[in-house]
Amino acid sequence: MARTALITGASAGIGAAVAKRLSRRGYRLILLARREDRLQALRTECLELGAPEVQVAALDISDRKACEDFFKSTRELHVLINSAGLAAGTDPMDRAKLSDWEAMVETNVMGLLYITRLAVDSLKATRGHIVNLGSVAGHWTYPGGGVYCATKAAVRALSEGLRLDLMGTGVRITNIEPGMVETEFSVVRYGGDKGKADKVYSGMEPLTADDVAESIEWCLDRPARVNIQEMMIFPTDQAGVGFVNRRP
Repeated sequence: MARTALITGASAGIGAAVAKRLSRRGYRLILLARREDRLQALRTECLELGAPEVQVAALDISDRKACEDFFKSTRELHVLINSAGLAAGTDPMDRAKLSDWEAMVETNVMGLLYITRLAVDSLKATRGHIVNLGSVAGHWTYPGGGVYCATKAAVRALSEGLRLDLMGTGVRITNIEPGMVETEFSVVRYGGDKGKADKVYSGMEPLTADDVAESIEWCLDRPARVNIQEMMIFPTDQAGVGFVNRRP
């Protein structure tokens, strides 16, 4: 019987890359994101790649009621990929916009919590697997990123707490923590300014979304007795947060 994976933030980046990889493995997919047009295009691609069934829903995971309404129907889940997340702005904390902070906390923390709480009973029934998308920013803070880093530190703590609370249920919990990955992440952070976003990766070779998706697929493939609790993934050109080898 095909396994079912629910992926948030599925319309782009790592979420979309995971959806494509799991399609090739014959997973049934439930794809959540805010952009309906991108979800529909991804649905078509995933079906062509081999997914037997793909359900999509345009949903803002920071909207608690919308999440609760979505989960009113019974859903058997084997995998939950909490990929949705964002960084907003790079202003120092004494000059940052409160709306940027709200967007990050509501999506990166509360949205993850809403979806996880609503999905967890089904995952317990199937002895499933939860994969959270954290970041190396959950370990090291950098100027202009204090609140984003705080949300990813929260993802790390929540992943550890969830594993403790679900001990004995058979549910596995994995926190994936990438370094620099070239997706829409920086474009979103800079309010759509692609020029600024491109400079983030200039002169170095960042990870791709598929690099991270491949690592997630590997974690899912471990035997049921094996839980990869935390995986940190840097590009070779990045030795640490703020330490990047750039070529002319």
